[in-house]
Amino acid sequence: MTEIPSNFLTPEDYFAALDSPESLATKADGPTGQLPLTDEILRQWTSGDLFGLTQSVGMGFDPRRVLGDQYLILSTQGGVRNPDGTPVALGYHTGHWEVGLLVRAAAEQIEKHDGVPFAAFVSDPCDGRTQGTHGMFDSLPYRNDAAIVMRRLIRSLPQRKGVIGIATCDKGLPAMMMALAGTGNLANVLVPGGVTLPPTVGEDAGKVQTIGARYSRGEMTLEEASVAGCRACGTPGGGCQFLGTAATSQVIAEALGMTVPHAALAPSGQPIWTRMARDSASAAAAMHAAGMSMRDVLTEAAFENAMRMHAAVGGSTNLLLHIPAIAAAAGIRRPTAADFRRVNQQVPRFVDCLPNGPVGHPTVQLFLAGGVPEVAWHLRQAGLWNGDAKTVTGMTWNELLDAWESSPRREVCRERLRLADGIDPDDVIMSPAVAKQRGLTSTVCFPAGNLCPEGSVIKATSIDPSVIDADGVYRKRGKARVFVTERDAIAAVKGQSAQPIQEGEVIVLIGRGPIGCGMEETYQITSALKYLSFGKTIALVTDARFSGVSTGACIGHVGPEALAGGPIAKIRDGDVIEIRVDRNTLDGSVDLVQPFDGISVAEALRDRPPHPSLHVEDAIPDDTRLWAALQQIGGGTWGGCVYDVDEILRTLEAGQKALQSESATTSAR
Repeated sequence: MTEIPSNFLTPEDYFAALDSPESLATKADGPTGQLPLTDEILRQWTSGDLFGLTQSVGMGFDPRRVLGDQYLILSTQGGVRNPDGTPVALGYHTGHWEVGLLVRAAAEQIEKHDGVPFAAFVSDPCDGRTQGTHGMFDSLPYRNDAAIVMRRLIRSLPQRKGVIGIATCDKGLPAMMMALAGTGNLANVLVPGGVTLPPTVGEDAGKVQTIGARYSRGEMTLEEASVAGCRACGTPGGGCQFLGTAATSQVIAEALGMTVPHAALAPSGQPIWTRMARDSASAAAAMHAAGMSMRDVLTEAAFENAMRMHAAVGGSTNLLLHIPAIAAAAGIRRPTAADFRRVNQQVPRFVDCLPNGPVGHPTVQLFLAGGVPEVAWHLRQAGLWNGDAKTVTGMTWNELLDAWESSPRREVCRERLRLADGIDPDDVIMSPAVAKQRGLTSTVCFPAGNLCPEGSVIKATSIDPSVIDADGVYRKRGKARVFVTERDAIAAVKGQSAQPIQEGEVIVLIGRGPIGCGMEETYQITSALKYLSFGKTIALVTDARFSGVSTGACIGHVGPEALAGGPIAKIRDGDVIEIRVDRNTLDGSVDLVQPFDGISVAEALRDRPPHPSLHVEDAIPDDTRLWAALQQIGGGTWGGCVYDVDEILRTLEAGQKALQSESATTSAR
């Protein structure tokens, strides 16, 4: 018999008698009172609706109020908190740690409207926690999975009148937006989970993710790394302090009209934040009473506003995946790369917020400077805002912005920024004219070229100004260093490989698109390049995607991806690559210009086989492989990585017919 280790419980422990057997009850009285049923209800309602009332009072709800309008509060809450906020069990990240407080505030407000609040939870992972790990293989696919589960939960409460969706971070928030858009016949309102404060002394949550690379290269001490890693999150709740994917998604949700005004980027845990949840619950009740739904909000004009807001604030390139996905869920035409390019040529960036410069203010300062309403007001002044678009308040943007300019909220927040941080709000959100004088440039560019015939993406506004030529063009010519895994690339960046990355090289990271690994985020590399002293001389070209806080000459979303036959698969070490990004016209190119082996460019791109080490990750989960196949049929990365059910069914039907024909041909032989 195997000896049981001392730290394990024994059979005697598991099967011990209870201390007080009489505490083991076998029956209970159940709720008092009676359901407010009527003859019509009993004759007309389904058994499910009737049993739902039984379940509601069984959980302790007052039976006299059980017939009120039902609202679902759907959130991404994670972890378990004590009443004082200390952890019983940790969540994955600060972004879902405090949203239960928003759930409570919304529920209390629903009860004030004589409604019946329900709460359900679909927690979310942390992209920061999974950087460089196999967990990243589930990051982008999770968004679609969560949206599916959320929609199923919404539909599983048959009598719901509306949904208050509460979410904060990189994948949970886009998933929530997709879910609310996909149930657009309801009175749905989104509540962004807000932001964490920056530390009084220390590094922000973006920079702190580079302590390993900086320490490995001898650019910070062990003690400095230890202190920085401890202090980065100034408060326990909310999304990161930079305009990455989480914060950008909050901003875009408000621009779409899915939130009450001045909701995005509120400081987590503070009274202005919980008030937003109460206002949102009231807005949902008012929408239902007015016969209004999310479908009235999510129009083509709203998505045009979202793209313009993205350009104005300098938002994360991941929104190029999420905005089309939300549009698809809403049944609206999906914005294309051409749409984003057109908008970025029209709309200048005039917001200075991390990770962009020139100063890089944290997100709470963007909120206090006026947040989305202030940016929208400037866009309207420039004739670049659809003011007739409706919001969940029932009001149009024109009505809201007319009130915003002279509102007490605007005055108090902007003055608080001056007094608390000594920051002029007009240095955070400038007029477009002032921004141009200070050298701010448009947000994203879509380079093409012989290595990315279907296009690519670069956050042009985040390239280090010192490597931009006087005419506003980034020009780079360097030898390729090819990697097929992120871990090998980051080891070379850290100087921990046989051939460390050298100044002036072009990192080419392939096989990291949806087919290879689920289209991982490569912030490990991009953040290291930003904060290493020589990083600005390096460029990165990849079929992966980037964190919203990535900066530098980082070109991602290269299409076709290497494993789908893209020419990027044919690059070898020593090939010379030329990159050109014009931040004025937003034109760009990424080209192989000189193969290392002396053959012509045409020969290399035509005759070379794919890189010998290129492969699908062994550890890629089967469900991620399935997601990769389905999203490719649905339009791929440029279509938002979503499922086009009709197209998938047509493809399956054609495949079945082809297999049947093949089988018949084989039998005839």
